[in-house]
Amino acid sequence: MTPAPPTKPAERPYHHGDLRRAILTAALDVIAADGPSALSLRDLARRAGVSHAAPAHHFKDRTGLLTAVAAEGFALLAATLTEATDLKDSGVRYVRFARDHPAHFQVMFTPGLLRADDLELTTARALAGDALRGAVAAVRSEELGLDPRLAGVAAWSLAHGFATLLLGHNLDGPVGDQDPEEVFRTLAAMLFRRDS
Repeated sequence: MTPAPPTKPAERPYHHGDLRRAILTAALDVIAADGPSALSLRDLARRAGVSHAAPAHHFKDRTGLLTAVAAEGFALLAATLTEATDLKDSGVRYVRFARDHPAHFQVMFTPGLLRADDLELTTARALAGDALRGAVAAVRSEELGLDPRLAGVAAWSLAHGFATLLLGHNLDGPVGDQDPEEVFRTLAAMLFRRDS
């Protein structure tokens, strides 16, 4: 009886499924834990169990990956703002989005990390802006007490500033154990109220 020839170790076929999504998810985890500066395509490839060059096929480079994160964030924000019932609800949804998607939020508003001319990014950013402007336009001008364009800036500033302070734990003392969304509703009511 002749011995069987030695067998080679079985090669693992390359099949990852949705590598783009896996890299984006790993990137969001890194950003949430350590910030965008900690992001490395090589590390993300290792986390996803693929070659170090694989992420470049989807994102080209680190800037491309961060741009994809921001574009996804703006698309998610646009979707949530579109579901708002009024301007105050838009603000609450903005704050909720920041709390639910802190890594997206961090990258979306850091233009130095992004390709400003990326079509996916500019489209998603425009949709989010349109949703906010739509919420402002739905309010009667006498209720705003401001030029509608300035009212949009005020509404965005309030929601964005509140969300940024909240994520940075700068409101831990003033907000305490209160629901941040309810605190925001109160602040919005103070800003956008009818003068009697």
